[in-house]
Amino acid sequence: MSRIALVDDDRNILTSVSMTLEAEGFEVETYNDGQSALDAFNKKLPDMAVFDIKMPRMDGMDLLQRVRQKTNMPVIFLTSKDDEIDEVLGLRMGADDYVKKPFSQRLLVERIRALLRRQEALDGVEVAETEETKLMERGELVMDPLRHAVRWKGKDVTLTVTEFLLLQALAQRPGFVKSRDQLMDVAYDDQVYVDDRTIDSHIKRLRKKMRTVDSDFSAIETLYGIGYRYNEE
Repeated sequence: MSRIALVDDDRNILTSVSMTLEAEGFEVETYNDGQSALDAFNKKLPDMAVFDIKMPRMDGMDLLQRVRQKTNMPVIFLTSKDDEIDEVLGLRMGADDYVKKPFSQRLLVERIRALLRRQEALDGVEVAETEETKLMERGELVMDPLRHAVRWKGKDVTLTVTEFLLLQALAQRPGFVKSRDQLMDVAYDDQVYVDDRTIDSHIKRLRKKMRTVDSDFSAIETLYGIGYRYNEE
């Protein structure tokens, strides 16, 4: 049974999310500020954690910085709608993904499961192979869902879970167009409203990361007013 730490100063979120995760079979520990969480982590680390960014005593950024000094356990940030700068900083500091408030419980559970699968693969734990977890190769692109690993032209690219899912959805059928609505179905669910421009932002960041290893990266094509497609080189 995986142990999940929830760190948020909103007691309603702690209560509702912990109930959902426990119903899904997880063991859950809750903390309402970063310092309390850090004190507990110094005694025993959870398998992964979910941090709010803005908290008393020690915020999520400071907590992540302290945690990254001793462990690479998966961490998801909870961010408010207007915290794009915090999201970018958090990812640079070592957060594995972020989920915007308000969020659906199912969305968070799926993100947690994806990161735990990746961690298990990195730790050498045998995981059953399915169509969703099989290694995918599309020209110069190699995607390993179990390890949440991406290689482009032989070089590693670090993506968030959301970016990985979007690239995977596009690359599964090269040359076919995916609308923003279709991509939103991949990254989110119908229980939470997300502006379709959010997909544009994710694609922009995804391209930027791919260009860090290939300045000429152009495999993801924009079809204005329609959507995006992956063109296999």
